[in-house]
Amino acid sequence: MSSSGEQFFSGGADGDIYSWNTPSASTDPYDPYESSVLRGALSGHSDAVWGVAYSSAHQRLISCSADETMRVWDAADTKPALTDFCCAGVSELGVPSSLDLLSSDQSLMVCSFSSGNICIFSLETHQLLLRLDSEPGAERGINQVLSHPTMPLTISAEEDRHIRFYDNNTGKLVHSMVAHLDSVTCLSVDPHGLHLMSGSHDCSVRLWSLDSRTCVQEFTAHRRKLSESIHAVSFHRSLGYLCSGGADALAKVYV
Repeated sequence: MSSSGEQFFSGGADGDIYSWNTPSASTDPYDPYESSVLRGALSGHSDAVWGVAYSSAHQRLISCSADETMRVWDAADTKPALTDFCCAGVSELGVPSSLDLLSSDQSLMVCSFSSGNICIFSLETHQLLLRLDSEPGAERGINQVLSHPTMPLTISAEEDRHIRFYDNNTGKLVHSMVAHLDSVTCLSVDPHGLHLMSGSHDCSVRLWSLDSRTCVQEFTAHRRKLSESIHAVSFHRSLGYLCSGGADALAKVYV
């Protein structure tokens, strides 16, 4: 979502990224479809888009795809990508699976790969600056990487049921914990940086204190469908709301 909240972006299995105008909160969900909500499509990827991140500092959109590329777009329009993200060493890392912009410096991006690597890149020079100590291995598929909003930390949600924390300055693993009974699929940190929320295919959402790194609340959120359950979780930017989206085709909001 843009910093103003007026636009948001989505990537899909068709390889396109869609730019949307945020509908008014007073809109009746049963009103006829309003075509002006869709601003347009950013086309260029040839396979599923796994991740998008918006840079408010540069008005840029960053994407990663199953076509093994990362791309930089102008978020203000729907023109072709400004650049294909190509740099030495990317091809050996495999397919990018998730990305995020570093909160401390939005000219830097952290990206996870199918090889199990997590790397920090410069968006300006396309150089690989740091490879995090992530013990590469296909059995440890990484579903999401997330930059902490106030501390120099990268947090990863992984197939082996773990959540891991890495120091962005040194690349060292600083903490690892078994967080769920099944794959950890998604993460979100509250705007103040005090709590972490995680979702899993074990059907649960868990809230963690980032101070003690212990679980402070757990609740069952979605039903399992075809061995999958929760795909996305998020904190509201300014209100005390949580939300989740699942394989059961439901999106839920919690107070």
